Amino acid sequence: MKSPYVSELLPNQVITATFLVQLKDVRQKKTGEPYLSLTLVDRTGEIDAKMWDNVGEVMDTFDRDDFIKVKGLLQIYQNRPQFTVHKMMKLDDREVDFADYFPASARDPMEMFAELRQIVSSVKNAHIRRLLNAFMDDEPLARLYRSAPAAKSVHHAYLGGLIEHVLSLCHLCRQMAKHYPFLDLDILLAGAVLHDVGKTQELVYDRSFGYSSEGQLLGHIVIGLRMFHEKVAAQPDFPPKLRTLIEHLIVSHHGELEFGSPKVPQFPEAMLFHHLDNLDSKMECMRAMIAKDRHVDGCWTGWSGALERTVLKKTKYLDEEDVVPATAAPEPADSPVTKPQASLFAEPEPAPAPPTAHVAEIKPHVSVLAEPAPPTAHVPDTKPPVSVLAEKLQQVWKPNE
Repeated sequence: MKSPYVSELLPNQVITATFLVQLKDVRQKKTGEPYLSLTLVDRTGEIDAKMWDNVGEVMDTFDRDDFIKVKGLLQIYQNRPQFTVHKMMKLDDREVDFADYFPASARDPMEMFAELRQIVSSVKNAHIRRLLNAFMDDEPLARLYRSAPAAKSVHHAYLGGLIEHVLSLCHLCRQMAKHYPFLDLDILLAGAVLHDVGKTQELVYDRSFGYSSEGQLLGHIVIGLRMFHEKVAAQPDFPPKLRTLIEHLIVSHHGELEFGSPKVPQFPEAMLFHHLDNLDSKMECMRAMIAKDRHVDGCWTGWSGALERTVLKKTKYLDEEDVVPATAAPEPADSPVTKPQASLFAEPEPAPAPPTAHVAEIKPHVSVLAEPAPPTAHVPDTKPPVSVLAEKLQQVWKPNE
């Protein structure tokens, strides 16, 4: 058995291990010398690797999808593990167990296939049941169906991922048919089993995951539709309108034209199935993002192009200790604020004015626009003060002298 796996690597240790080369890129240092940028993988994950020295001796001895043995130092760079390769050598395929290098479903593929056959046997519509059994009884196709990933990289991207995704959709279809009793469960189950059957020929996965030439040229929707027609042709009594409905489920399951569907969903089962397929793929994508994230610190993953966001690592987030804000220091004993009801935002009270200062300013009957009276501070005055306006009025009313 291979050891150590990517998931077992620890920082600041010299490591000797074997990996599959998923990506190889020859780049140049600022000095013009070459260096290698690699992505190394096994069934537990992937790791970024760099080889800085003696690159000319090994750069042409291996390629992408080769197995290599490496020795080097794992360090943390920009909050992510990076493996610096000091030595490497290519391995022959006979020296490795392929099962150690390709991610696979945690479930046994034969067990999942048996479960799927039970679901197919529960289909009440005899035409649909015979059609689905025709796919299950085709052993070369069934072997691919049990082992294929559901995608190259986005969701359920591991051996057995396709059938695991299909089983999940079958269970979701059953639950939704209970909630929406006007739906036809048999048509939904047909969509679940057949919508991605073309991926058995679209994808290649004997080494790293990729696309076949047919997959690149046609895509799994067109390939799956062709496979469907071949099986239906062997059942001449298959109802034409029922065939059309299942065809529509296959061609519309991506939901939008820009996502590769030739048609958008146009009846209830097709609309529901698109959303269930999208839901299951997105939930698996989030689960895998959290499980595979290699960031050392923090509770957020890196950026996901498929989801167009980063993802919160909820368990790590909840385990973090809350930061308690510092409390304010108590007021000193001689603090002028002694009233407990005083607001923190209250304006300070004005200082008391001198006994005779600004007398004119506190007389409520003095106009703001009044002109200042001539100085009379040296003359004793016992009469009540008269405003300038009052003096003017008295002059108007007083007879001319």
